Amino acid sequence: MYRIFKSTTTGIAELELEELEKGIWIDIVSPSSEELKEIAAKTGIQMDFLSAALDDEEKSRIEIEQDQMLVLIDIPLLRSNNDYDTIPLGIIITANYVVTVCLEVNAVLADFSAPNHKLFSTYKKTRFLFQILYKSATLYLKYIRNINRRTDELEQHLRKSMENAELFNLLDVQKSLTYFSASLRSNYIVTEKLLRLRSTSQLKPLLKIYEEDEDLLEDVIIEYKQAIEMVEMYSHILNSMMEVFASIINNNMNLVMKFLAGVTILLAIPTVLSGLWGMNVPVPFSNDPNAFYMVSAIAMTIAGSFAYFLWKKNMF
Repeated sequence: MYRIFKSTTTGIAELELEELEKGIWIDIVSPSSEELKEIAAKTGIQMDFLSAALDDEEKSRIEIEQDQMLVLIDIPLLRSNNDYDTIPLGIIITANYVVTVCLEVNAVLADFSAPNHKLFSTYKKTRFLFQILYKSATLYLKYIRNINRRTDELEQHLRKSMENAELFNLLDVQKSLTYFSASLRSNYIVTEKLLRLRSTSQLKPLLKIYEEDEDLLEDVIIEYKQAIEMVEMYSHILNSMMEVFASIINNNMNLVMKFLAGVTILLAIPTVLSGLWGMNVPVPFSNDPNAFYMVSAIAMTIAGSFAYFLWKKNMF
């Protein structure tokens, strides 16, 4: 699926593929091979650039060939049940067009719509590219804060009861932070490379970077750097939390085993005595009518003494 947009004085106009003109934005989401071939034929964009973001294992990078540039980044994605993931987003810049390619509809490009037409322009390719990068960085920060709040909620639940479901939720949070950490580092390298290439002969024909655009790119770099620092901090906190809860679980298990060992010792005392007095040989008190009560009293006395000893040793 793809849609073609163009900024106008009154808003955003949607065009057909046959109406291509300078200053348009082609938004491609989960396209078929036929749609990619059709767009490649109409725009002259390399098929490798168009299909790069359709592989969810692709790494963030910049490629410049002839009069085309591919900026590939990872963007955050919120799935069901507070589960976060990252997917590639390809941004292709040519002399006339801006093309975005992604596997799924995402929150990064959702803001670039008709209601927000005053905030961006498809004609200003450089500004539009940096705005997409900035939106991606701010969305990472938003999701990281949500993950931190989710972690605090799970911690409160785990303080009350150690349930497997809560521990699995913590594992999911840890996986999300791991995905974010790897993607943010790759994106940060891409933005740093854009900053280095801003005045090179390779980039000048495609992007005209003005002072305000350069300021926006620096803001993007700062946002990514902040997001990386936040991910590292929350990852350390989460790892420490997992270790603490693992220690608590082990400690609780030790307490249970210690209690059961003490109970086993106490139960063994009357068992041994009853076994001795139950043998078919002469034993003390065998002719005494109160022998049962006497043996029971001896067993209870010994067991009570051991119970007091174990209590003093904190076995209970």
